[in-house]
Amino acid sequence: MSLPTITGVARLTDDPELRYSPSGVAVCKVRLAFNSRKRDENGQWVDGDTFFVDGSVFRQEAENVAESLTRGLEVVVTGRLKTRRYETKDGDKRSVVELMVDGIGPTLKFATASVKKLSRASSGSAPSGGAADDPWTTGGTRNDDKPPF
Repeated sequence: MSLPTITGVARLTDDPELRYSPSGVAVCKVRLAFNSRKRDENGQWVDGDTFFVDGSVFRQEAENVAESLTRGLEVVVTGRLKTRRYETKDGDKRSVVELMVDGIGPTLKFATASVKKLSRASSGSAPSGGAADDPWTTGGTRNDDKPPF
């Protein structure tokens, strides 16, 4: 069974946080706010409910997000919702919903963007250069349902 997917327009509530796993894979955390706005009976815009979710972006896309996106920017995002379970220091069991981002980019409704396509030679984030690290390789060992570390 696949994870539930979500596609929508959100706003970044913080600057993206780029980190690297112990194996050297880029991981970028993005904090997203999805909200609805509607007009009330007087014709005034009113904010509706807001859904906050932390998203994770991996590999070259993580580096691109950290370089390109900033707090407050409206983005179009698609990904898979996943529940992560963990235990606190006190032994309490908790869970949190996270978004495994498949694609993210700025909306152009209230902004402009300059796009630079990366060349294949400069797109690999891992120095090994193996087929598993090449995003253009088909049939590789990459498993998108799991983080790369």
